[in-house]
Amino acid sequence: MSIIDRIIILTRLPPPFIPNFTGASMKAKIIITPKKAVLDPQGKTVQNALAHMGYTGVTGVHIGKYIEIDLAPGTDKAAAEKAINDAAHKLLSNPVIEDYKLEIE
Repeated sequence: MSIIDRIIILTRLPPPFIPNFTGASMKAKIIITPKKAVLDPQGKTVQNALAHMGYTGVTGVHIGKYIEIDLAPGTDKAAAEKAINDAAHKLLSNPVIEDYKLEIE
């Protein structure tokens, strides 16, 4: 994801959570994966390619997205988690077919 993509995503968050890229002290990490019940054609293609290349023992591959958001120093962790969780649900993932996991460190 380019810096422009990150800025576009971050401009949709409430103003207190637009990061200071020069000295961010916290980082939000979002991992988005397809739900288990949803067909993952990309994952199946990679699984088949691995089998054809001789990699045995692979029983499943799931292709997802990984997003990092830098948070400004002094940002309240609980408020940031609530806001980014809301953004992940409304914008960053499709809750009908995807699950996401949010971690702030």
